[in-house]
Amino acid sequence: MSHSIRIHRTGGPEVLAWEPVEVGAPAAGQVRLKHTAIGLNFIDVYHRAGLYPQPLPFTPGVEGVGIVQAIGPRVSTLRPGDRVGYAGESGSYSEERLMPAARLLKLPDSITDQQAAGVLLRGMTVEFLIRRAYPIKPGECVLLHAAAGGVGSIAVQWLKALGAIVIGTAGSAEKCALVKSLGADHSLNYRSEDWVARVHELTRGEGVHVVYDGVGKDTCVPSMDCLRPRGHLITFGNASGAVPPIAPLSLTAKGSLHLTRPTLHHYIATRDELEASAAALFDIIRRGHVKATTGHTWPLRDVASAHQELEARRTTGPIALIP
Repeated sequence: MSHSIRIHRTGGPEVLAWEPVEVGAPAAGQVRLKHTAIGLNFIDVYHRAGLYPQPLPFTPGVEGVGIVQAIGPRVSTLRPGDRVGYAGESGSYSEERLMPAARLLKLPDSITDQQAAGVLLRGMTVEFLIRRAYPIKPGECVLLHAAAGGVGSIAVQWLKALGAIVIGTAGSAEKCALVKSLGADHSLNYRSEDWVARVHELTRGEGVHVVYDGVGKDTCVPSMDCLRPRGHLITFGNASGAVPPIAPLSLTAKGSLHLTRPTLHHYIATRDELEASAAALFDIIRRGHVKATTGHTWPLRDVASAHQELEARRTTGPIALIP
């Protein structure tokens, strides 16, 4: 019998239950997938806690890598034994699952299962943020919050490959050192520094072109004061809590700012968009500009401990769950 993590009520990590499940045979357009590595992301915490409500009960997780075990009718692009990955599809905290074949990506041989589980969702998130939500031009100045995290560590490297000037924030001296080692031009400790004042100092009072903020409550509103006129504030995560309401007139008062709250789902909605995003990610890794690293690993059945570490911000880089 296969097992999954199931959530019957929202709450803390204690609601993550290890349970037997019946997977069944793939229907038309589906494959049965045996996971070898599963990505852990902050959106999993939002789902578990109820910030982003899901129908109860449900299996959390939105990223995984595995081997195709069986294919259903009308599947012509995959066959048993193929090594595939996906991002943005709920239900990955499982040993085995059924998946629509159209949402699966064949993985290059140069990337391991654990690397893929740590890079697919984060890497495609970075791709749409810096190439499509606000396309970075060489020489533009960027403020990147949580630059030592899973998304941030990829973003620093990719932004530098695009020629950006990167100011990264992190929550400790050790994490700031990591941000610098990834290539950031400047790293600021948002716990011990007046980072808004430092951004003004580093940009000679001009401000940055764009802020990428995955932290939320603690950083989003102050970040508005870091932008130059007509700058872009892109909030894409709530690691410190939900962003408070922002009045449209405040955007005018602070320089006719642009504010958006994008999500990966809307940027890989079609098969063409999914393939293009993944291809850009695999290419930047192949060229050596972004390292597909492995960070912390936990057994899937002990995912509650992994959630505790992630929420306490005691992790750096990607996290993989091993079934």
